[in-house]
Amino acid sequence: MEIVRFIVNSVLLGAGLAMDAFSVSVVNGMHEPGMSSGKKLKIAGVFAGFQTLMPLLGWVLVHTLLQLIRQAEGWIPWIAFVLLFLIGGKMVLEGITNSGDDRSELTKHRLTPAVLVVQGIATSIDALSVGFTIADYKIWAAIIAGLIIGIVTFVICRVGLVLGVKVGTKLNRHASIIGGIILIGIGVEILISHLVG
Repeated sequence: MEIVRFIVNSVLLGAGLAMDAFSVSVVNGMHEPGMSSGKKLKIAGVFAGFQTLMPLLGWVLVHTLLQLIRQAEGWIPWIAFVLLFLIGGKMVLEGITNSGDDRSELTKHRLTPAVLVVQGIATSIDALSVGFTIADYKIWAAIIAGLIIGIVTFVICRVGLVLGVKVGTKLNRHASIIGGIILIGIGVEILISHLVG
């Protein structure tokens, strides 16, 4: 019974943590409607990887650098906000400057590995604090929880990419503007929930 509760808690935690990555996946799919299946797998894999590693990093830090992390915890939402604001702002500017309806113009602005890594960090940085909540786990339990969170994130992001591609094809050039606004909104939401909570 204890194992079932552990797995259910980890799945629910993974689903909650994956919502930002899901939204960014939808935006990525909207921004690049011609995205290949292989690229969708890579993007979902990057988000899943960061969501797996961040709680584990938090767990390690709790056990080694607790005081330092407690002092830095207040900066985590600000970092996520700035990263998402910069990425979203760039997408909005690209969408505005692309005044033509030519889809080939938009496909020039593909998701680069550097942007994907920044997105992965920005959407998973709040998972670092999950390491505090699992600090009493044994190392094997923390690793399993991290893997479950990563698997859940992968599945959710893969669905988000498929949805984004479908929506992006219909929205044409406006997808970049809408996607950028969504990313900025996610960053604002992260920051507000930190300031209010």
